[in-house]
Amino acid sequence: MLVDRVRIKITAGAGGSGCASFRREKYVPRGGPDGGDGGDGGAIYIEADAQRSTLLDLKYHTTWVGARGEHGRGQKQHGKRGHDTIIPVPPGSIVYDRETGEVLGELLEEGQRLLVARGGTGGKGNARFATSTRRAPRFAEKGEPGETRELIIELKLIADAGIVGAPNAGKSSLLARVSAAKPKVGDYPFTTVSPHLGVVQWNDGRALTLADIPGLIEGAAEGKGLGHDFLRHIERTQALVFVIDLGDPDPAATRALLEKELAEYSEELTTRPRLFALNKADIPEHRARFDEAAAYFDEAFLISAATGEGVDALLERLWTLVRQAREHEASAIDTGEPERTYTYEPPYTIEDEGAGFRIEGRAVIRAVQMTDFENEEAVEHLQRKLQRMGVFKALKRRGAVRGQPIYIGDAELEYEPD
Repeated sequence: MLVDRVRIKITAGAGGSGCASFRREKYVPRGGPDGGDGGDGGAIYIEADAQRSTLLDLKYHTTWVGARGEHGRGQKQHGKRGHDTIIPVPPGSIVYDRETGEVLGELLEEGQRLLVARGGTGGKGNARFATSTRRAPRFAEKGEPGETRELIIELKLIADAGIVGAPNAGKSSLLARVSAAKPKVGDYPFTTVSPHLGVVQWNDGRALTLADIPGLIEGAAEGKGLGHDFLRHIERTQALVFVIDLGDPDPAATRALLEKELAEYSEELTTRPRLFALNKADIPEHRARFDEAAAYFDEAFLISAATGEGVDALLERLWTLVRQAREHEASAIDTGEPERTYTYEPPYTIEDEGAGFRIEGRAVIRAVQMTDFENEEAVEHLQRKLQRMGVFKALKRRGAVRGQPIYIGDAELEYEPD
C-alpha cells in the first residue's frame, strides 16, 4: 500500500543537567566545586533510504522522541551526549513544518540527510561557575529541552516520465508490458488506486523510470476521484505519456480534459514535453480509427499494450525527450556564487501581553529553561545573565514598573528594576 503523506510529531533529546558537587578527599584541603556538565541531547534527522518506497511505517509511528543527554557527575565527569535519531523516508520526500507551512527540505538522493530538530544543550556543572570572588557556587544549570515540532512529510515519486490517462485507458497494462512492475490490471475503472514505478532497460545500458498515475476524471485537480492525491507524483517527471483509448467516443475531448486537470493542478505541467499513445490497436475496429484520431494529437503512436505493438518506437522517442530535458536542466544550473543578504535580527523581542510583557528569543528562553528556580543562587545567576543581555534596560524603555509580570517561555517572573 502506498502511503504518500503523513503527519508526525518529533521532540529532540533534552540536555542532561549539570551537577552541583564538591570535591571531598582525605588529606586534600579546600576541595572546591567539581560538578561536571550534562551531555547534549540527541538531534533528530530525516534521511533518504532507497530501500523504502512508501511512508507506511511513519503512518503507524507518528511520535518520535530523541535520546536525552546524561547528567553530569562529581569529579568533573561530564555526561554522555544522547545519540541522534534517524527517521528513514523514501527518496523524493518533502518535509514541511506543519505550523508555518515552510518547506524544510527535499530528500532526493540516497543518504541525503535533513536536520529537523536540534537536541537541547547540556547544563553546566557548578565547577564552571567558580571564580576568584565566588569560590563555592552551589548551583548548576538544568539541561535545555530539545526542539519540538510537527511535520508533514509528503512523497513525490522520482520518475523520468509519467503515464497519465483516463480510467481504464491501459496505463497499467503499458507499464506491465515495458517493465518488471506488476500493477493490478482489470477491465473496470479505477483499477489503479496508487501509483506504481517501473524501470525500462535497454540492452545498451540505457534506463528509464516510468510512473503510472491513477486515472484522472473531471475535477481531479479539485479533489474528485483518485487523481488529486496522486497528481503530485508527476511533478518531478521530465516528460509525459498520454494513453488514449482508441475506443473512446471522443478522444479529443479526453485529451482536453486531461490537459485541463494537469494545468489546474500546476501550470508547470503544461510545459512538459508529451507523447500520445493511442492504445488497444489489437482490436480491429479500434485500429481503423487511428488515422482519424491521430489528427487531434501532435505526436501520436499506434500501440497495443496487450501485444506490445508500437511500444518500442514509443519508448525510443520517449527516451529522446527525457535525454533532451536532462541536458536542458543541466545547462540551466547556475554555478555562480549565490547573492547573500545580511540582515540584523535582535536577540530577543518584547511585546505587550495582558498587564505585562512577553519576551521572545532563543537565548533568553534557553537561559530561563536551564535555571533551577528552587535554588536562590541559580536565580541570581539568571538575573545577571539577563542584565548582561540588556533585558532590564529594554523593559525600562518599554515603561515596565516594579512587580509587573514578565513572561519568558513557560515561566512567569516579576520585573525588578536593576
